[in-house]
Amino acid sequence: MIIAYRTSSPSFGMALRFSCNASIPLHQRVEVKPRSNSELRNIKNLVKTIALPSVNMQPHRSLQEGNWVKLICGASFEDVVDIRNLSLVYTLAGVDCIDCAADASVVSAVSEGIEAARDILNIRRPWVMISINDNEDLHFRKAEFNPEECPSGCSKPCERVCPADAIYLEEIQSPAGFSNCTDTLTGLKGGVVTERCYGCGRCFPVCPYDKIRVVSYMRDAATTAELLKRNDVDAVEIHTNGRQTSLFKELWDDLSDSIRHLKLVAVSLPDVGDSTISLMNTMYSIMEPNLHCCNLWQLDGRPMSGDIGRGTTRETIAFAVHLAASKDRPHGFLQLAGGTNAHTVDGLKKWGLFKTATAAKNSPHGSSHALIGGIAYGGYARKVVGRVLSSMQSQHGLACIEDYPHHLEEALTEALALVGTVKCYDPFLIHQELNAPKNWC
Repeated sequence: MIIAYRTSSPSFGMALRFSCNASIPLHQRVEVKPRSNSELRNIKNLVKTIALPSVNMQPHRSLQEGNWVKLICGASFEDVVDIRNLSLVYTLAGVDCIDCAADASVVSAVSEGIEAARDILNIRRPWVMISINDNEDLHFRKAEFNPEECPSGCSKPCERVCPADAIYLEEIQSPAGFSNCTDTLTGLKGGVVTERCYGCGRCFPVCPYDKIRVVSYMRDAATTAELLKRNDVDAVEIHTNGRQTSLFKELWDDLSDSIRHLKLVAVSLPDVGDSTISLMNTMYSIMEPNLHCCNLWQLDGRPMSGDIGRGTTRETIAFAVHLAASKDRPHGFLQLAGGTNAHTVDGLKKWGLFKTATAAKNSPHGSSHALIGGIAYGGYARKVVGRVLSSMQSQHGLACIEDYPHHLEEALTEALALVGTVKCYDPFLIHQELNAPKNWC
């Protein structure tokens, strides 16, 4: 495995593709199917019946009450069509925040998805967050390899293990190269679909020929600062590896003039053991002079693993237990991430941490609020809805999901079931609505 390092936003031939289309709304780039408002009546009823109180609750209040839900599109995931449709579905499901890559076209895709959801039903707008890094970080990397270097007999395990369908390999036949020879050679074409790769790393160890490279990158601070001034960006999340705070301070200083535009500042960090609280306090002291909004600590347990299985959520729960027991942690809401899935709430309940009030002294505003503000879902949230998106695209190509209401209802039901574990939606109502007679005419 080879590691390369780049100090700017990832291009990989992808940035040009996006920038050329950034000003063109996604619905103008995909096939649009004419529909009437009556076709979405079932979707409206589903949201009104199950999630209406939550989709009208302001995000800050959700944090205070402990039922905040954030959708993580992925700091490196840049498939704008999927992001747009994911944002639409999870907005209707009642998420409070949508976290995405710090890329103008990606932010536009999120905003378009949100507004498409609000065109269906007049609900409150979730906050839009962009993710950046202060140093090399697992969330800010891509896989890269040259398929021409792959042996023809390769079993392509990288393609099978990728959770994002970001690796595509196809066998090709080419002449053997001798003028009087009719033999052909078999090779591979394709490779990494860069905009879909979010850096989970599962392909790296399975390559039998060690051909896959890791390409890490940094988001440009000056570009990020301008992005934070957009009207449709409400929050920023800084990913830090906890090794040193000098780079965190440097990034914070570069962004200080833009921070005043925000409603929330989040810091995503791993559990570094006994030094975690000290690290958090140091970072808070760096932020505090220019911090004019609420702040949040994202407890990154086992990054990018929630779709693997039930046990992946244990690390972030253990992280939460660790911080909840500390009296010395700095101000700010706590939010779980990294390995979160449908079993995370049960884990919090086991430890008595779900919607449990904290002492007022740890409140950023001097009043009591939930000890754990909420949960962020990434890989698992994308997986359960992504199955529906893949099915839709296999049948209809690139499309806006609201143009196919039966696919939208299926995706929304999956999203409601996940978001509902935190928002306490009634699972019986979800099941009942799913099995009710439908009229898509």
